[in-house]
Amino acid sequence: QVQLVESGGGLVQAGGSLRLSCAASGRTFSNYAMGWFRQAPGKEREFVAGILGGGSTDYGNSVKGRFTISRDNAKNTVYLQMNVLKPEDTALYYCAARPGIVSSSRYAYSYWGQGTQVTVSS
Repeated sequence: QVQLVESGGGLVQAGGSLRLSCAASGRTFSNYAMGWFRQAPGKEREFVAGILGGGSTDYGNSVKGRFTISRDNAKNTVYLQMNVLKPEDTALYYCAARPGIVSSSRYAYSYWGQGTQVTVSS
């Protein structure tokens, strides 16, 4: 089992920045691909970013160039630095984990956190 706990969400003005954190416990963290997803009311859960244990990354098209995913395997933590935030980035952000490679499909992930709310005002 892997337990995931997100933090760092909040209210920010458009153009601002936030950094989300996801602390993991359980099995060997570096063996897991980590992903960030988000879900706005009435919308499907959307892939935001993913990172392999070795650091290779992938991003959803809507956040490329603005968001950066990183991880610290010694601290069992993955981060999402979000810059130039837009109102359309408003959503509940989830951290997820799966063995192996990054996937942009929510159905590929076995473990999920409870989510942290990000609200961007215009």
